[in-house]
Amino acid sequence: MSPLLSGRDLGKSFGAQSLFTGIDIVLHRGDHVGLIGPNGSGKSTLLKILAGLTEADSGQVFLPKNTRIGYLAQEDRFCENGSIIDNLMAGLAAIPHAEDEALNRAHTLASRAEFPDYDCPVSQLSGGWRKRLAICRALIAHPDVLLMDEPTNHLDIEGILWLEKLLGARLPESPAAFLMISHDRRFLENTVNRVMELSPMYPDGSLQARGVYSDFLIKRRQFLKQQQALETRLANRMRRETEWLRRGPKARTTKAKYRIDAAGDLAGELEKTRARNRANGQVQIDFTATGRKTKKLLTAHKISKGFAGRPLFTDLDLVLTNGSRLGLLGGNGCGKSTLMQLLAHAADRSDLFRPDSGSITTADNVRIVSFDQRRQQLDPDQTLKQALAPDGDSIIYRDRTVHVVTWAQRFLFRPDQLETPVARLSGGEQARILIARLMRQPADILLLDEPTNDLDIPSLNVLEESLLEFPGALVLVTHDRFLLEKVCDRVLGFNGQGQTRFFADYNQWLDWLRQERKPEKSLQKSGKPRAKPGKKGKKGKKLSYMDQREYDAMEEKILSLEERLEELETLLADPEIVADHDRVSQYWQEQEQVQAEVEQLYDRWQELESMLETGDAGK
Repeated sequence: MSPLLSGRDLGKSFGAQSLFTGIDIVLHRGDHVGLIGPNGSGKSTLLKILAGLTEADSGQVFLPKNTRIGYLAQEDRFCENGSIIDNLMAGLAAIPHAEDEALNRAHTLASRAEFPDYDCPVSQLSGGWRKRLAICRALIAHPDVLLMDEPTNHLDIEGILWLEKLLGARLPESPAAFLMISHDRRFLENTVNRVMELSPMYPDGSLQARGVYSDFLIKRRQFLKQQQALETRLANRMRRETEWLRRGPKARTTKAKYRIDAAGDLAGELEKTRARNRANGQVQIDFTATGRKTKKLLTAHKISKGFAGRPLFTDLDLVLTNGSRLGLLGGNGCGKSTLMQLLAHAADRSDLFRPDSGSITTADNVRIVSFDQRRQQLDPDQTLKQALAPDGDSIIYRDRTVHVVTWAQRFLFRPDQLETPVARLSGGEQARILIARLMRQPADILLLDEPTNDLDIPSLNVLEESLLEFPGALVLVTHDRFLLEKVCDRVLGFNGQGQTRFFADYNQWLDWLRQERKPEKSLQKSGKPRAKPGKKGKKGKKLSYMDQREYDAMEEKILSLEERLEELETLLADPEIVADHDRVSQYWQEQEQVQAEVEQLYDRWQELESMLETGDAGK
């Protein structure tokens, strides 16, 4: 089978810094590849090279004729005043198409993305809906290969589950293969069949493994163990050769030159192996607690908060104690960040951050430290050195003086980066600056609002371990399901309608949302409430015999179809079924068909109701 896309011996540098060299990658039909690696390893650059947007310094990209490439960038760019449909159709500008075909494709993808209003201007969309639109726009041209750079960025958990289902289905717009950069471990586990990591710790610059993310971790551990054993063997050989070479002058004159040269080669191999093993550096994250023994740190009683007349949460009771680890779950704009702001300012009694009703009380002199997902605490004009050590060349950490170079290296910054403006640093590097600041502040309560954005997987692993060891109270907002499962002992779920509930995990929250959003409780696209069809006509009017028979059978038919919708939702959430593309596609198509039938039945029921109200029944 000929490849759809391949890159051979690819290399790229920026100035004196080499991102990667000698990278080989091949995509065949059916390949679903996850590209991972530490921040700064060149993942996004490699993706742009494969997409034809950037030239490689060395190597070559091979693309068969007529192979269509789709590319999803990290940053979304749209015509802000254009509608969802307008922006989707713009994705077909570069290929020949009929107007009706383009419109049909746009409406199909808008339906798959579950947009409530296709005519909504893009400027009014939240970050999560913009990301859905960007994904659909990348698919509308029906690419053979889809390249995606952090596709889950800005998506909430429901959005990530939607994307998982989309990538797992076989649809007309589905690519034959895809390659995506992602640091979401659960997402990788559920969507890919091959993982590739870029890192200087590998002799070839990368390591690839067939299977899901957990399969890759097994191969990676095996490689690291072998690499460490190799270093040990080389070091032992080098010690023996060095001892031999250091023998007396008389013995040295008889030594063969080849053995001296071989010892030099051995020393070079040992140095390279050590450098690769040391390249597997990790951020050193360790949050500091105050050591307070107070049992109750914060108590919220019946607090409510709304915005623009819409309730975000009502009558919420919350208690934070030492050792409690609470996750907040909900869609974008449901009130998670608002609640975090209320908690962050609870101790300073700020008038700007008070609940509309209820009260929040804290223990005396409680220390609350927060991480803001908007990163407004960073001055883009500051240098890295000023951001890490604003008072000079050193900082105080746990009552010890630490030089800024040592402190920077703890967060994987190089000394030559210290004079770099913050604005020129990557998102992951900026996140590490904020975490470095948090570590210097002893806390009783730690509030983290999306701390995982842009962090690479090694940093996420260290962050998890540090949070598990933190003895104070933790409140965490994240869409990283792996982090939630490992760190949080309970979650507070929002439904977007002002209601909240506590759950043991995010799956319980999802089940609650599904129950809340049953078709009979939802609104039709027209905005009219759905009521169950009754058995009696209004105002005593009569329908024709055939219409009355149809009307009488509607309730049972709708209930039966809605039960099937629930069954399909359960099936599509089953990991075993998600792994079977054929079954996912079959169930998805059935779900859309059943949903359309339900809509038609409700429309017909309203039509019959209208006939009864206007007296047209039987005419």
